[in-house]
Amino acid sequence: MKVDIRIDPGCAGPTVTITAPALTDEVKALAARLEGGAALIGWDGDTAVPLSEADILRCYGEEKGVKVQTIGAVYDLRERLYELEARLDRHTFVRISHSEIVNLRKVTALDLSLTGTIRIALTGGTVCYVSRRYVKKIKETLDL
Repeated sequence: MKVDIRIDPGCAGPTVTITAPALTDEVKALAARLEGGAALIGWDGDTAVPLSEADILRCYGEEKGVKVQTIGAVYDLRERLYELEARLDRHTFVRISHSEIVNLRKVTALDLSLTGTIRIALTGGTVCYVSRRYVKKIKETLDL
């Protein structure tokens, strides 16, 4: 992605223009982040809880729904995993299996001794496993 910055002393405030060949999910996610709409809404029953990306440990599919785990709680989400993958920062969040996305900034340890998979320890003691299909992608992402 190319980034251009132009300084105009006469400008009242910052303005961002996105130029792209097509309106893709990545472009939509970028626009949402720039507009400040990146906060997720977690649901605890009928209570909506705003969640910042920094609070999220992982998002995962369970019981035909999507959950988001933070240090203190687990909430329901109304988005699908593929929507979250497009919406969340792709440099911070990475898919580790068909049903799970983790926050790389919350990774405390990686166990590469398992054959065909990687064991990931997250802040707070949560453990996840990278499926075989995603091992190569994770190794490339983490420069392993």
